[in-house]
This record gives sequence, C-alpha cells and structure tokens, in this order.
Amino acid sequence: MAQEMAMLHDVVRCSACRACMVACKQWHDLPADMSTPFEGQYQSHKDLSSHTWNLIQMQERTDKEGKFHWDFFKKQCMHCENPGCMNGCPEGAIEKKESGAVVIDPDKCVGCGYCTANCPFGIPKVDAEKHVSTKCDLCFDRIEEGMTPSCAKTCTADAILFGTKQEMLKKAEERLAMIKDTHPDANIYNPAGVGGVHMLYVLPEKPEVYGLPVNPQTPESINLWKNVVRPLGKVASCGAVAGVLGLTALAAMRGKGDK
Repeated sequence: MAQEMAMLHDVVRCSACRACMVACKQWHDLPADMSTPFEGQYQSHKDLSSHTWNLIQMQERTDKEGKFHWDFFKKQCMHCENPGCMNGCPEGAIEKKESGAVVIDPDKCVGCGYCTANCPFGIPKVDAEKHVSTKCDLCFDRIEEGMTPSCAKTCTADAILFGTKQEMLKKAEERLAMIKDTHPDANIYNPAGVGGVHMLYVLPEKPEVYGLPVNPQTPESINLWKNVVRPLGKVASCGAVAGVLGLTALAAMRGKGDK
C-alpha cells in the first residue's frame, strides 16, 4: 500500500520568488495566461485559472500598530481527505489516490463545474475551450515514481517541503514552535471539517488573513449525494439526478455566502 503523502508550505520562509509557479507550468505543460493586465501590484494573477494551478498570492497589509507586512501564500488545491469535489462529481471523474492526491480524469470530466461549486475553497476551474475542470494534481505522476512534486523540488527557500503526512505534520509542529514567540497567532492549517488536507500550511497569522476559511466543511448535502442519491441515480432519470445535483451545488454556494 502506498504511503499517505503531504506537502507543507511554511509561509514565513516564502520569499515569493514564484519559481514554484514556473515549475508547475513546465511540468504540466501549461500555457501562459494572456489575460492578466498589470494593475499596479506585484501580484501576477488575480486567481487560479485553468492554466494556472499554483499561485503565489502577494498581499500588502498594515497591522493595528501601523506596521507594514507582505503576506505571501501558496494557493492551490488542498487535496482534502474528504473532498467535496470528488463526492459531488456526477461523472466519477475525480479520484483520491492512495498518496492523498485528488486527481481529475480529463477523459471522464464534462466540465459541469459541480466540483468548483462544492469545493469549500473554490479551487477547480473549468477550461472554457476544452470543457474540463482543472486544478493541481499534487504531481501524482511524479509521486508514483518516487519523485518530489515539481514546486517543492524547485523551492530554494526551504519553504515548500514534501514527505509522508506524518513527517510533514511533525515538521509543521517544529516550525510552529520556532515562530510562536514572535507570531502569537501562528497556526497549522489542517482543517478537520474536510477530514484534514494533504496541502498543509504553517501560517504566521490567522487563516482569514490569507483568505482561507476558518472552518471549511465538506457539505453534508454532498455526503448525502454520494452515499444515497448517487446510487439511486443509477436507476433514476437523468433529469432527476441533475435536479438533485443542482440543489446540492446551490446549498454549498449558499453555505459559503453565510461564512
């Protein structure tokens, strides 16, 4: 049986060099995003896209004492233990590997967008031309060959680490202990509401500073769809199944709006 793996981003050590973004594009042969106009900021892209699966966010912030901060954050798929995207996919196009990587099969995906609607982080993006959803796949093909994901392999600041999940959780605790005195709000981001994640973070500030939900949840409606409605859907009409999926996705989106 394959080991459960995880990646760790130590935000304090990140220099926002964006080498990880370049490495991701090179390994997955992703084209450049051409519709990213300059808006007077160092931020290269507003958000993830079907062509950008890994994004270093750069945010300027002034704290309550008037001190200026740069907040850097590596945004990508969290690879949840209980993935809402996978549970809600009507085509069975999303699989969680033994390593923990959550992967979309483009040959099965129809680009319906339910994965995006039911992801607590809003990560998957639908490619408008190919009509398939895309996101970080944790370089599962590299992992299966005993290699390190391209972004972690490229990081020169020792900010992105990769190993077994047990090792990464231990490393996260060690790194947290090192910064706790100077960053009292520091924390390890590994939300229990989605079963834990395989993209761990050591955050020097509270999750909301980085645009992260404090307590993300895999919607109960999705679990109902996976365990009850989906099996029934095999003998139900396509229209009825589509209706249930639509209501499930709507419930998930409303839940996000309430947070």
